[in-house]
This record gives sequence, C-alpha cells and structure tokens, in this order.
Amino acid sequence: MPKKTASARYEGLGKDGRGHISSQSGVLSDTPYGFNTRFGDEKGTNPEELVAAAHASCFTMALSFALAKEGFADGTLETKAEVTLDKDGDGFTVTRSELSLTASVPGVEADQFAEIARGAKENCPISKLLNCEITLTHTLQ
Repeated sequence: MPKKTASARYEGLGKDGRGHISSQSGVLSDTPYGFNTRFGDEKGTNPEELVAAAHASCFTMALSFALAKEGFADGTLETKAEVTLDKDGDGFTVTRSELSLTASVPGVEADQFAEIARGAKENCPISKLLNCEITLTHTLQ
C-alpha cells in the first residue's frame, strides 16, 4: 500500500514563529502556516484546514466508490468539511468534523443514498483516523 509524506518546518517560536508545509506530490510547496493563519486571517494554511480538506476528499471518494459498487455510473458529489478546534485545558483538541454533502446521482432512491453515504462516512480512512464526533448532512438533488 502507498505511503504518502509531507513535511513541516517552523522557524522562530510561538506566535512569532513562521512555518512552511510541503507535500510529496509538490501540491504544497513551502506553503506558509503559523499562528496568524490558524487563529487570524493571514494568508496561508493551518492544520485544521488541511484535516478538513483530507476528510472532505476522502469521504467524497469513498462515497463515489460505494455508489459505483452499487451500480450507479454517473453523478456529482460536493462535500464541505468543517473542522472544529476547541480549547482543552492548556491546549486545543479537534472535537468535531461536520461533513455537508450535496449530491446528484441519477436513479438513486433517497433512503438507499442515505445508507450508502452513512457507510462512506463511517468507513473512509480519514473518518477512522479522527478521534472526534463526525456528523453528516446531505442534500440529494
């Protein structure tokens, strides 16, 4: 099975420090992150945004494969993940990932779709990785 890598470098410490993230594929290449990209509005990314992107993409791909396995051949799936970071003592904890899905899958019945989507939410690898509440709301068009 494939192993994927990413790296982070942080120069300086605490709020004054500046970080950069790079990924094996090169999609992220010295992408800035730090206190102000996490808790402010400075341009760059942050760990929660990256987790949200990973969860949204993983779930959407898992759902796509689950629908194909059930014989559906066409459709559009759009997922937004909202990851919540809450204060936890002296630190922070990711407490929730809310998946919001809008889907168009010709021929699927609403109950069948809901069941397949629930299974994808529970079984995508990123859902299994996260130690937090995961919710799913969906709209089938």
